[in-house]
Amino acid sequence: MAKPNQPKDIKPKAEGEEGASEASPKGGGIKIDENMKMIIINLATTVLICILFLSVNYILQANLLNSKLAQKTSATEETAAEGEEGAGDEVQRGIIVDLGDFILNLSDVSPRKYLKVNVALEVSKSPQDMELEAESAKGGGHGEGAAAVNPVEAEMAQFKPSMRDAIITTLSSKTSAELSTVAGKELAKEQIAEAVNGIFSGEREVIRVSFGQFIIQ
Repeated sequence: MAKPNQPKDIKPKAEGEEGASEASPKGGGIKIDENMKMIIINLATTVLICILFLSVNYILQANLLNSKLAQKTSATEETAAEGEEGAGDEVQRGIIVDLGDFILNLSDVSPRKYLKVNVALEVSKSPQDMELEAESAKGGGHGEGAAAVNPVEAEMAQFKPSMRDAIITTLSSKTSAELSTVAGKELAKEQIAEAVNGIFSGEREVIRVSFGQFIIQ
């Protein structure tokens, strides 16, 4: 039998061509791997830049914060030192005047209430008081008789009736409810200081009003 004739234009595929055709998908896989590598490199670079930026920013902010804290601490220490000096001056120039106990009716109508309180004032010193203290400290007194008469005590004794009257007038105008709160007591102290300052006519000034025993019944 005669063999069928094969077309002349058709050639059998070479083994190399088959390998190349089979390897083409692998070539596409290599390209995908390279793209993934580029993405990973870009991400890593971005992360490193962010970390570097945050680190530099943190260092700058920390230095700025430390600088501000140092300035604030220095200012606080200076203010505290000035406050201590001022407090020392205030204690040094204060005169304590004990006005004794007060028993008075409050403005409550029903039921009636009364207040028992001890009041003391701290009053500023005058230049004459400073001179008198300086002379006393240097031993410049003029005998026991001169030391027995204290001009400051004599002056405060002269003002005591007026100061007690101002305190009675101020406190007796209050109700028990008003004086039962801290704010009410502080307001009463401010009003007492204002009333007593009017008695001194600017020669002295009430620095502080203190309540000792304070009983409302």
